[in-house]
Amino acid sequence: MTEKRTNQRISTVINDRLLSVIVFSLFFSWLLAFPFEGRILYALADNYNISTGSFVFGTMAAHFAGLLACGFFVRNMRTAKKLMLFSIVFCIAASAVFFRPPSFLWTVALLLAAFLVGCCVAAWGFYLKGCTPKNERIKTMADGLIFSNLLMIALNMAAIHISPHVGLGFSILMLVAAFLFALRLPKEEAPEEPPSSGQREIYVSKGSPLAFLCLFIVVITINSGLMYQVQGPAFAHLEWLTSWYWAVPYIAALFIMRNLPRKTNRAYILYVAVAMIGLSFIAFLALGRSWTDYLVVNTLMLGACGVYDLFWWSILGEMLELDKNPAKIMGVGLSANVLGVLLGGLIGNGVASGQSHNPTLLALGVVCVTLVLLPPLHTRLTTLLKNHAYLTTITEMPAQEQTRLICEFSITEKLTEREGEIASLLIKGKTYRMIAGELHVSENTVKTHVKNIYSKAGVQSRTELMNLLLNIHIPSTESDSL
Repeated sequence: MTEKRTNQRISTVINDRLLSVIVFSLFFSWLLAFPFEGRILYALADNYNISTGSFVFGTMAAHFAGLLACGFFVRNMRTAKKLMLFSIVFCIAASAVFFRPPSFLWTVALLLAAFLVGCCVAAWGFYLKGCTPKNERIKTMADGLIFSNLLMIALNMAAIHISPHVGLGFSILMLVAAFLFALRLPKEEAPEEPPSSGQREIYVSKGSPLAFLCLFIVVITINSGLMYQVQGPAFAHLEWLTSWYWAVPYIAALFIMRNLPRKTNRAYILYVAVAMIGLSFIAFLALGRSWTDYLVVNTLMLGACGVYDLFWWSILGEMLELDKNPAKIMGVGLSANVLGVLLGGLIGNGVASGQSHNPTLLALGVVCVTLVLLPPLHTRLTTLLKNHAYLTTITEMPAQEQTRLICEFSITEKLTEREGEIASLLIKGKTYRMIAGELHVSENTVKTHVKNIYSKAGVQSRTELMNLLLNIHIPSTESDSL
């Protein structure tokens, strides 16, 4: 009977997880294709020969405010569902306003819809947390971003190659479908399983890592804003190609990162993505404006954006475990994304009219700052999220394999028995205080032993130690398979 209930619960979680991805993909595709610098908005503005400047930046500011505000009044899944349903209905009505000629209603409808959809995205954090088990949210986020961008491409092509109003109509259909699926979302969180005997919850401050992550997001997404305002208009004459290829490298990067083996060290890929951003702007500066040049520039930039978007979306997804209100974590993190794009867009808009190379030089400066921020960000996140795919994989190994690794490592590096014990606890994510309590020694003694371990291994941090052990593990598993 117990097994039957367990299987039924697993089936429900899988169905709810799929449902949450569908709802997210549908309403997020509308956001990408219409209010958030969407091609539908640009096509409608061109149709009536009006400027989109005030629309674009005002919409971003409203979306930013909605993301931040949601956590203050949405505190449970029931309220989150009501807000999502209301927001989707309002966005349908707001979109319908654009079938009429331009008027003051356009601005009001767009700003209010952008605010509410910001609330909707943040509130969806309850379903990311409640419907997807921790350590699996990277795949849920990848699926949501992939499908929403595929739908966005279809909406963009309809708006550009058929009619702006046809694209608008299809985007409303996305919202209608999102509403119908959202009706089936659960109203209450599943009861959490109590910790097993002998385990106790360890609370870690999330303020510093979250703040540092937000700073990193703002800095790196300035490049996205520059891309929208500088690179995009430069290739506007390639309308057919840009209408569908624009998001293809982004989707490809998401797909590749989603399906990488867990043992792959994704941290190194983050550095590769930073290099791709720099190369994209260098190529934009050095190359021409032909279709082949566009393929090079866009592939580098959007591929890197795919890597980084999945990085912070999934990191935020794992951080949801650290707060009772997922909307607050989700809203704060994603508002940093919007703020970076907004700042980059304002900067790019200010310099795009001249022939200056300032946008490229600024982008390269951002790349340099990003390279400086990555190592301390990685260190702070590792203390908080020890099992995330972008950070490390040692903690997922069976206990016997961890013990074997430590024994091999101790022999190779000539560790003492006590240092071997401490190294074993370090890779399990234990803090110095927890290690001291378990071994009945002082924290200062633990710190001294840790310094000796790092010195003998030639590393400077726990992360480097775990990566070193991972390098020992991978060749041994390959030789065993042979």
